[in-house]
Amino acid sequence: MSGAIVPLIAATTRQRQMREEERMTCYNKNDLEGWEFKIVRSQFGSFRNPENIEKLCREEARAGWEMLEKFDDYRIRFKRCLDKRAMDRFAEIDPYRTGYETGLSAVMWIIITITLLGVGLGLFFLAANR
Repeated sequence: MSGAIVPLIAATTRQRQMREEERMTCYNKNDLEGWEFKIVRSQFGSFRNPENIEKLCREEARAGWEMLEKFDDYRIRFKRCLDKRAMDRFAEIDPYRTGYETGLSAVMWIIITITLLGVGLGLFFLAANR
């Protein structure tokens, strides 16, 4: 039962963020003409660190993206002129990526996974010995 709570909380958080982003990104027809927009997300708050923001902006700029605003430590919004799509075939990164993590975040995923596996195995063996 408790295993279903974490995905439920994550889904609820995503829904709340999506509603919030819709309110924060109201566009009129003139705003959209000739432009495209995206939000890059970090699951671990990588945008708390200004160096990560600078690195992300440099990478995105290679594909023509300009930072519009930082919503919070987890989300940054970008825009680019539609003409920049011609550069996509030369891009070193996916020009439409919406996720960003630093190397530290990958390590955090590994630690979390190992910890959860350890807890799960511990509970399994504990229950099996009863």
